Amino acid sequence: MNRIVLGLLVGGGLGILDGLTAWFTPEVRAELLGIVLGSTFKGLVAGLLIGFFARKVDKLTPTLVFGVLVAGLFAFLVAHMQGKYYFEIMLPGSLVGLLTGYATMRYGKSPQLQPAG
Repeated sequence: MNRIVLGLLVGGGLGILDGLTAWFTPEVRAELLGIVLGSTFKGLVAGLLIGFFARKVDKLTPTLVFGVLVAGLFAFLVAHMQGKYYFEIMLPGSLVGLLTGYATMRYGKSPQLQPAG
């Protein structure tokens, strides 16, 4: 599977799990469905960006760093909109980026170069 599609699938799947971690914060349990949907969207977008990056760079360490930074930035923006729960939002969000970056590099196919002519 190519890295972009794999990034979307892994990012979306981990985004669901990321949203489900909100259950551990009792004050927001009533909003769990919205949180899961938002985290899934955030994971899909991060996965797409990580997949494109992994396809172009083709190196593990830069992809991991990019994944953590992109997903961490999205998580920070969500936490900033809430005005609280920074740790509870940013830790699992950053892990989504780390794991998505690893999966896209480890299990995704790198683009094959076509011979000229």
